[in-house]
This record gives sequence, structure tokens and C-alpha cells, in this order.
Amino acid sequence: MTASPSPAPQATSGDWSARQYTAFENERTRPVRDLVAAIPSTNVRLAVDLGCGPGNSTEVLARRFPGAAVTGMDSSADMVSAARKRLPGIGFEVSDIERWNPPQAFDVILANASLQWLPDHASLYPRLASRLAPGGTLAIQTPDNLEEPAHRLAREVAASARWAAKIGDVKHPARHSAAYYYALLRSHAGQVDVWRTTYFHPLAGAAAVVEWFKGSALLPYLARLDAEEKAAFITQYQAEIAKAYPALDDGTVLLPFPRLFIVAVR
Repeated sequence: MTASPSPAPQATSGDWSARQYTAFENERTRPVRDLVAAIPSTNVRLAVDLGCGPGNSTEVLARRFPGAAVTGMDSSADMVSAARKRLPGIGFEVSDIERWNPPQAFDVILANASLQWLPDHASLYPRLASRLAPGGTLAIQTPDNLEEPAHRLAREVAASARWAAKIGDVKHPARHSAAYYYALLRSHAGQVDVWRTTYFHPLAGAAAVVEWFKGSALLPYLARLDAEEKAAFITQYQAEIAKAYPALDDGTVLLPFPRLFIVAVR
């Protein structure tokens, strides 16, 4: 699920790869299943998936509301191409969430793991809520893991002597607390439900943890490096990951992944 940030922030979404992202599709799709299941809307005629990625989240949305006209959009052409192949009966477009301003109102607006790439949530979230029809639902899930070891170690490696000049200034857009988003949306919706869940994903060792984040959080760092530098950065990062996420007796690593959920009904 991708969204192009505005030019100001130093982080970019890099080169999004549908193949890399879907390497852990079951794990990545579980949160959106939980999110879509919590949508209370029943009379859904028009629904959209903002930051649809390769279509896994759109598929969950379409199955929940089989009578609705469902569309999807993503800033990555590779992701949209994969989504079109996966769901040929659904309309997908390459577009940016920041510039999304449709004339019609929607019964469901889904944004699964996409808004964390965008700045200025103070204006973005209310703007999305304003595009809801009466009784419509804005359903958002964002990773809430910037202080988890995987992110912290990426920042530390990037700031080390070898990499500081090239990628030491990479920053992800700010994320906020559950209370912040509740207060932000409360005046724009009749009902706001916010919760946080930590998933524990069993992965096949430190290398698999690195592969997971190569498809998302590491992209802003890797986008600035050439092939040789990328390999060196990944080697250094993986050594730190192996220490931070010790394997169980069978070699499995349990990756804790906290996520923030918001369901706002207009």
C-alpha cells in the first residue's frame, strides 16, 4: 500500500515492488481483514481503497461488500499493475492520495497501511472524512512501529559513519497517538473507534525480518543507494536485526508489529 509523499519531507516511498510486498501477503493482509470486519456500514454502494497496493486489501473490501462498486488507487504503477491482474473486474488507477478529490461521496473509504507515508495528518484525515456520505465509514490502519527495533536500527545504521552523509537525514513522516487521531476526527464524525493491536508474525530468521522491511520501511534508505551500497547496508542492518530479534530454538523469529486502527462513521 503506497502513497507518494509531498516534496517537502525527506522520506520517499522509493521503488515499490509488488513482488517484494506480497512475499508476506498473509501477514500483511491479516490487519486489513480485522479492519474491514469492524466497518459498521451495511448499505454500501460506493467504496474506495486508497493506497491499494497489489490489491490484497481491495479484495478484502470487495468480499465484505459484494454489492458495492469498489475502486482502488495507488501511487505505484507496479502495484496497480499487480492489482489489475489480481482483480480484473475492479477499476484501479495510478494516483496520489494527497491529490485525491473526487466529486462523489463514498460509503466506505479504506486506507490500509498507506497514510503513514504522508505528512500533515491534521488536514488529511478530516479531508478524507469530508468525502464520506452520511453514515459512511472512514477505515484506517497504519503501522505504529517507529520505535520498534526494526525502525530504530535502520535509523542508527543510516546515521553511522559509513552512511551518515548519504542517508543519515532520511526521516519517515511523523505519526501520532491514538488520542491525537480521536480528537482530530471527533468533530468530523458521529462515532470514532480507535484501537491498537500488536501482531506477532513468525518469520524464518533475521533474513526474513530484513526481507519484510525491504518491502516497506527500508525503501527510503535503499532508494538513495546504488546496488553495491544497498548490499552493504543490508548486511550491516541484518547483523543488528539478528541481535535485536533472537531466534527461537527452531530458528523462527517472532516479529512484533503494532498497528493503529481507526473507524470513523460520519
